[in-house]
Amino acid sequence: MRQFAIFVYKETLHIWRDKRTLFILIGMPIAQILIFGFALTNEVKNSNIAILNPSKDKSSKQIIERIEASKYFDIYQELQYPKDIDNAFKSGKIKMVVVFSSKFENELQKNHSGEIQLIADGSDPNTASTLVNYASAIIRDYQNELLSLNKLPYSIKTELRMLYNPQLKGAFNFVPGVMSMILLLVCTLMTSISIVREKELGTMEILLASPVQPFMIIGAKAVPYFVLSLVNIVTILLLSVYVLEIPIRGSLSLLVLSSMLFIITALILGLFISTITDSQMTAMFIAMVGMFLPTVMLSGFMFPIENMPMPLRIMSNIVPAKWYYIIVKSIMIKGLGVSAILKELSILFGMMIIFLGLAVRKFKIRLA
Repeated sequence: MRQFAIFVYKETLHIWRDKRTLFILIGMPIAQILIFGFALTNEVKNSNIAILNPSKDKSSKQIIERIEASKYFDIYQELQYPKDIDNAFKSGKIKMVVVFSSKFENELQKNHSGEIQLIADGSDPNTASTLVNYASAIIRDYQNELLSLNKLPYSIKTELRMLYNPQLKGAFNFVPGVMSMILLLVCTLMTSISIVREKELGTMEILLASPVQPFMIIGAKAVPYFVLSLVNIVTILLLSVYVLEIPIRGSLSLLVLSSMLFIITALILGLFISTITDSQMTAMFIAMVGMFLPTVMLSGFMFPIENMPMPLRIMSNIVPAKWYYIIVKSIMIKGLGVSAILKELSILFGMMIIFLGLAVRKFKIRLA
């Protein structure tokens, strides 16, 4: 225990005396301002929605045309049956479904009242609330136009439903994002720095000259962070279920296995960073600015990706945390199975193989 305390004290002094770390702390806000300037927006634009319009009458088509003409919505799909709504949300391609009653225009003419149902994906409560408000405003504008043209009052009732998160708790969106950030930070940043530190201190040569194989040395440095990441997952899930009251609707084993895949991917990424850098400053810059900040900005849990310019949307596809965030939300919040996340799992597995190949190729047994 005394040796552990001495090691912690030594690491604390090392950070305090490292002026390059202080430089990173000064440069990081500049990078944040640049990324926030392009990614941050209060609007939700170009969101894919689906339409279920069994009436197909003039009034419903006019409302659909107004929705489509707005900058907030893109009609991605037209559904034929109510049973298609659940499958549309499970695909992950749409954010909201607009459902008209079967005799919408007839109800407006006879009863002067029609019903439209707005079904939104409540796993992202902020986006869901914003989309519902936008659609409700468009419908109210149409209703006001009818009132100005007719003597009898017309009213269109909108019925709201939030799937997966009826109470619109922000934690449903917050927990998957925090899991992505914590695992990436612990695995990528700390693994890369711990190895580069050995290079800077000159102790890596001693380790490589030992009877233990070099790859075993590197792997042994990654094992503690793998175990620590598993502990973080257990802690986050326990707090989510018992403190934040977020149920795990899907398979717990599938969630853990998917998390292990992401942890290994992040660890290998950290090892790859350590093979291409010779200083802690460079490793921290790549891990923090090059990976951590894009995870916060481009993974989708803080800011909708569809709001961003096309270059940033394309860039988001190479951020591992984006795919892990989708996996956690699909399993934990939506209760989907492995068939719904095969694409995301395949992408993470492919990234792991690519990073492993690059790390092996760049690894040097001799430092000089």
